[in-house]
Amino acid sequence: MLMAHPAVLKNLIEQYETLRILHAEDGSEEVRQRMDDIAYTLCVSTGTRDVDAALVAARHQLPGARTQDDSLLAT
Repeated sequence: MLMAHPAVLKNLIEQYETLRILHAEDGSEEVRQRMDDIAYTLCVSTGTRDVDAALVAARHQLPGARTQDDSLLAT
């Protein structure tokens, strides 16, 4: 499987998080559509099927990411 460049993944994560905040504030259809587009791109880029899994996978591919998956550990 081809792997997206970490800079691309970082940019996609930042865009998605920004759009999520904007959508929470105003809920416009334009922002929602852009979020869906970014989510789709993240899923394709990480080989996942939902945006939450894509975000976890993308973050683990960034430089300095921890090699262990701690997403299931209680805080």
